[in-house]
Amino acid sequence: MITVFTPSFADEANTNAQNLTVKEVVSRLPPDRFRVILLGEGKPDPRIGARGNTEILACSRHGNTARWLARALLSNVDIYFFPREGPLDKLFLFFRRSLGLPIVLVTYIVMALDKILVGPTLTRSIHEADCVVGNSRYVSQTVKDRFSIETETIYDGVERELFYPPAEGCRTGPPLTVLYAGSFQARKRVDVVIREAARWPSVEFRLAGKGEEEGKCRALVNELGCRNVTFVGHLSQQALADEMRKADVFLFPSVLEGHPQVLVQAASSGLPVVAAELYRPDYVVHDRTGYLVKSEGELSEKLGLLLSDQTLRGEMSAAAARHAQQFDWDKVARDWENLFVEAVRRRRRKY
Repeated sequence: MITVFTPSFADEANTNAQNLTVKEVVSRLPPDRFRVILLGEGKPDPRIGARGNTEILACSRHGNTARWLARALLSNVDIYFFPREGPLDKLFLFFRRSLGLPIVLVTYIVMALDKILVGPTLTRSIHEADCVVGNSRYVSQTVKDRFSIETETIYDGVERELFYPPAEGCRTGPPLTVLYAGSFQARKRVDVVIREAARWPSVEFRLAGKGEEEGKCRALVNELGCRNVTFVGHLSQQALADEMRKADVFLFPSVLEGHPQVLVQAASSGLPVVAAELYRPDYVVHDRTGYLVKSEGELSEKLGLLLSDQTLRGEMSAAAARHAQQFDWDKVARDWENLFVEAVRRRRRKY
């Protein structure tokens, strides 16, 4: 039996991408081989709640870090999985090293590290990890280039039972629909989506998500007189999947990312994608399942191509759905299972 502790939340309502990843992996780890300890603030994901050999450490008003740290250090934990920059991670790394604990540290990097400031705790977790894993080939390469540490790649997956294309012929329009899904942050450049909506008044643009830039985005919609923009708010995974099946193109102009799961969800739903080339997402194959663009002008051009050519949309839709099959969560979870087993085996040899 391998015991995994992860400072990740099991809550059903928590749609943070990192917590979504952990929930998908944990729900698929065989309970007869893996005991898992997670954190919780509210109602757990039903799959996690029903999983055997799973413990959820509840939040209280005070003292959470101390309680959780004690469990991580004193519960015969074999693996500490997915440290971030929190106080729990900082303290765990300190005691692991100070006490020489035989706990495997698996650090998962989900953001390209070539252009961002890396905090001290994450830096330490990379240097001291038994395994460093990136969630795309490009992310892994940025870790290797910056820290001179070998980095494996395991992709975030997609739940294909949830994200699947609509029945053939359902995307017929008019009107055509362009979908954006993500947070409303400056780096996401939702304003670019709105400006494209102003150029295509006969096309529906639906914006899913929330964030600090939403007020500015609503003001821009009013300023440009866009009657074809709908703010649909924060969506559950089921609601997002339903939105994707109703859309014709997925537009994602963000310029600072790791490997966004929303791109593989769109691909699995049969959506051609227009996204930035900057972070080199493996979920999109340029010119085959969508377009990876280098400028705002190119983004506008490629979106126009897709909106103007039904045959092109259909070909890219089918290719995107086929491409997404390799990222199925069941396969991804097996990759993590194999990595955990091998990492524990190697660590135990040292102690």
